[in-house]
Amino acid sequence: MTPERKQELISTYKKHDGDSGSPEVQISILTERINELTEHFRTHHKDHASRRGLLQLVSRRRGLLDYLKRVEYARYKTIIGALGIRK
Repeated sequence: MTPERKQELISTYKKHDGDSGSPEVQISILTERINELTEHFRTHHKDHASRRGLLQLVSRRRGLLDYLKRVEYARYKTIIGALGIRK
């Protein structure tokens, strides 16, 4: 992921100026990385070391989504709708 793309994601999902750690921002960055790795596996299906990393990213995103669902359900629904995450 390029730094420009990361800044674009942060500016899209931030809650206030200087916000780079809210669950929405973290989830959007993780989703972008997950999508990139998913594309990588279409051509490199034997790359098991990276697959482990992908599973860790998915687990981290799931934890953040569960937290957001528990704390504020409206924000959870908004972010999964915006990112197209199924659930």
